[in-house]
Amino acid sequence: MKASPYRFLVMTVGLAAALATGFITFAPSTVSPGAVREALARLVSPTTVPGFLSSSLGASRHIGIVSGHLGNDSGTVCADGLTEASVNLNIAQRVQDILERQGYTVDLLEEFDPRLNGYQALALVSIHADSCEYINDQATGFKVAGAVDGGAPQASQHLVACLTNRYAAVTSLPFRAGSITRDMTQYHTYSEIDRSTPAAIIETGFLYLDRNFLTQHPDVAAEGIAEGILCFVRNEPLVGNQTSP
Repeated sequence: MKASPYRFLVMTVGLAAALATGFITFAPSTVSPGAVREALARLVSPTTVPGFLSSSLGASRHIGIVSGHLGNDSGTVCADGLTEASVNLNIAQRVQDILERQGYTVDLLEEFDPRLNGYQALALVSIHADSCEYINDQATGFKVAGAVDGGAPQASQHLVACLTNRYAAVTSLPFRAGSITRDMTQYHTYSEIDRSTPAAIIETGFLYLDRNFLTQHPDVAAEGIAEGILCFVRNEPLVGNQTSP
């Protein structure tokens, strides 16, 4: 019976590891420790792993960040010309930087990015901001939602819980569950990505009452989102009194 590529890979890597650690030895004139290490590195490099494994390993530390409205429209536009899209992008790029410094591969995606079709990742988060118009004195704070149906519903709700918990802790903004809209719970991206990818959308604040925070402290907003994503991918416990949205 023909051996599978996976079995061959495991056996070969195991042999190389045994050589490298001394469990199996040869005469010094036969093979050098340096040669063994070089061979082992080649064996586990992405270019030598069979395709079905290489694809899986390559996506294992991928995170997707959608910069809301990017490449499509301006989103909400304030009286002085400030656009939601510009605020979203400023925060999204900072989230990308934080996560990449933690060793993750981060895809910064447009609102209707072709890469979203069948997209696979540890998590995908779409970043938006709320209205520039005065609504009332309570129209401040953030909201987070995941898909109400579709793929990975339990994982998506865990992602929502982590984002809500960490964003509140880092930013001190209140969570406004009562203002979550159908556009958030049935966000178009949920039906475009692979069903195994947990996904959520966050409205980082209102561009009227929270404008100063969103424009003057985008690093804090980004930290809150990044911490929420890390909470999810690392399966960390929630902190403080807030346990779920």
